[in-house]
Order: sequence, then C-alpha cells, then structure tokens
Amino acid sequence: MAGRLLLRGMLAGIAAAALAFLFARVFGEPQVNLAIAFESAMDAASGEPPEPELVSRGVQASLGLLTAAVMYGAAYGGLFALVFSLAYGRIGRFSPRMLSMLLAGAGFMAVVLVPDLKYPANPPAVGQPETIGLRTTAYFEMVVFSLCALTLAVLSGRALAARLGNWGATLCGGAVFVVLVALLQWALPDISEVPDNFPAILLWRFREAALGMQIVLWGSLGLVFGMMADRLLGRGMPRYG
Repeated sequence: MAGRLLLRGMLAGIAAAALAFLFARVFGEPQVNLAIAFESAMDAASGEPPEPELVSRGVQASLGLLTAAVMYGAAYGGLFALVFSLAYGRIGRFSPRMLSMLLAGAGFMAVVLVPDLKYPANPPAVGQPETIGLRTTAYFEMVVFSLCALTLAVLSGRALAARLGNWGATLCGGAVFVVLVALLQWALPDISEVPDNFPAILLWRFREAALGMQIVLWGSLGLVFGMMADRLLGRGMPRYG
C-alpha cells in the first residue's frame, strides 16, 4: 500500500508541478526578464562585459523551467506520500482528502512560508556572488529548523490533547510553533543585498510570483493526491472521517 501511495504521490507532484510551471510562465518569467535587463544595464554602465549564456533564456524559461518543476514536484510528491502514509489514522480521524489538504498546508507553511519570511526569494541582480554559500546554508537551515519546530508543535499538541481537549491542544501546539519560529528567525543572520537603485515594484512582484508558484504547487498537490488517496484507501484500507 505504501508503494502505491508513493507512486500516486509522485504523479500528483508532477501534475502539481505542471500547473506551477504554467503559473511561473505567466507571472514569474516577465519579472525575471525585467531583472535580467536591469542587471545588464548596470553591467554596461560600469563597463563590465556581459556574461556568456551557457543556456539561452528561451530554453531556461521553457524546457529548463519545466524540467526543474517536474523533478521538484515528483520529489516533493514522493515525500508527501510517505508522510501521508505515516500520518493516516495516527493523528486523527481525518478522511484521506482532508488529511492530504492539512499536510499540504502544513508543508507549505513549514517549507515555504516560514523560510520566506526570513529569506524571501530574490530575482537576478539581487545578491552578491561571494555570499551564495552563506545564503544557501542559512535558507536550508531555516527549512530544517522550521520542520523540526512543526514536528515539536504537533507532538506537543498530541501530548496535551487528553488534558486540554483538541481545541486547547491545537492552540498550545500553534503557540509552540510560533515561539520556536520566532526564536529561529532571531538567531539566524539577516541578509540584505538588494541594490539601492533596484525597482521596488519589480522586487515585490517577483516575490509575489515566487510565492504564488509555491501556493499553486502545494495546493494542487494536496487536492490531486487527496483524490487519488481517497480512491485507493476507500478500497484497501479503513476510512477515517
């Protein structure tokens, strides 16, 4: 059963990635093109020669973006299915569709939203080459710590459920998550490398598009996998909810 859920998770991830790709093509790529044009203009003004393109922008914005999105979606879909198989029937009497949407919401919050509050996505021309290692390490530390905080919050809520009831335990678990995330964001270093003359509206729209792409990906993953899991578990395993 876990293997069949894994396959469905990967398929759901690929479908979600295809929708996220369409969103990125419509809303994200125009902002990337504007940022690249800004970067090229700054290089020309400073007398620096343009960097050679190893892969053309046309390929990057089409086949390259689609390939990356599909691989990303398949990987996240597989992991999502494994987490679902562990959680189903163990954290509450939820139907497969409801549990899938709850896990998708939790995954989006822990993997995307919380790290982005500290280290939001940046377009080309934002960031120094010498700090790539620091920025990458800090971002993935934020992702790992956020997942750990979410796990501790869920365990705390389960431990308090018998004493406080489901609603009180949920509030306490949420408070634990908020406090831990606040401490993590305070402890990790701040990184601000946006050029003074970079258009604020371009930065804002790029970050909107980047976040929107993740919302489409996780929302579609939760919906599609939930439907697939509901059909499978309705036949092979007891239903909850």
